[in-house]
Amino acid sequence: MAIIMVSMARRQPYILAFASAVTKHLRAIDAKHHALIREKIGEQLRFQPTSETTNRKPLRQPAPFAAAWELRFGPNNRFRVLYDIDEPTRTVQILAIGVKQHERLLIGGEEVEL
Repeated sequence: MAIIMVSMARRQPYILAFASAVTKHLRAIDAKHHALIREKIGEQLRFQPTSETTNRKPLRQPAPFAAAWELRFGPNNRFRVLYDIDEPTRTVQILAIGVKQHERLLIGGEEVEL
C-alpha cells in the first residue's frame, strides 16, 4: 500500500503596514501597553483580517481615517485598531490606534467619532 502525502496549500500571511500617524497615536498610550498592542495586531490581523468576530467588525462608512474595519482588545476591550485591507497585495494597513474611555474614543489624545 502506497501512502501519498497531500500538502494543503497554506495561505500566505498578510503584510502589516502602519501609517506614519500611528507612531503619534502610540505616544498617547501608556508604554506598558505597547507589547500587548503589537501582539494582538499580529495575532488578530496577520491571517484572517476580514473574518468578522465579536471583536473584529466592519465599520459603518464614512469612518475615521477611511478605515473599513475595527479591532477591539485589551482590558475591557479598551484598545481600538482601525484598519483597511488591500487584498491584491495581501496588506493590512493599520491606520489608527486608540483607547476607548467610556463613550469616548481617543486617538493620539484627540477625541474621534466612530
